[in-house]
Amino acid sequence: MAFLKLLLSTIACMAILVSLAYATDPSQLQDFCVATSDPTKAGLDVPANTNNRLGSGVTLVNPMNLAGLNTLGISVARLDFAPYGLISPHTHPRATEVFTVMEGTIYVGFVTSNQANGGNKLFTKVLNKGDVFVFPQGLIHFQLNIGKTPAVAFSGLSSQNPGVVTIPNAVFGSDPLISVDVLSKAFQLDVGLVKYLQSKFSTGS
Repeated sequence: MAFLKLLLSTIACMAILVSLAYATDPSQLQDFCVATSDPTKAGLDVPANTNNRLGSGVTLVNPMNLAGLNTLGISVARLDFAPYGLISPHTHPRATEVFTVMEGTIYVGFVTSNQANGGNKLFTKVLNKGDVFVFPQGLIHFQLNIGKTPAVAFSGLSSQNPGVVTIPNAVFGSDPLISVDVLSKAFQLDVGLVKYLQSKFSTGS
């Protein structure tokens, strides 16, 4: 009996260790990228252009412009916002994002998926200078400058190629366009409104 208890206890401990091992990040492929002798990138002190319809701009640092990041599984971005500028709802399919406000007041949020009741819960927060927020991998999220002055934030991403899917652009601006019948039924919108939205987001608009 004592042996059986010891055996079950040992198996339970092994199961915990295995689950902990799978919960950690995978190891990087190598110590550093051998393709470069200069693991530096200048220019993140320069604001991105926010003179666009959303009033925001992103400067991404990844292996395409900093070879030293190759194989290390991380990237970083500077996010600039004009007053009331928005970074549209989007997802990063391959990365969790840690968002830090450097200047301004930014309203942020993300939407959960796969809730037990089938719903989608929205988590939001108003962030000020020095505040940090996390957007879990793959979840739809957004950032909005709610201040009257420009805002700046930096994001760390847990992939060298996080990817980005901007929801309005993908849904209403694909090439070729998604069928109006599909979108009108999916979003319960009038056909005319769907066509209007497609005209706003389609290539060249």
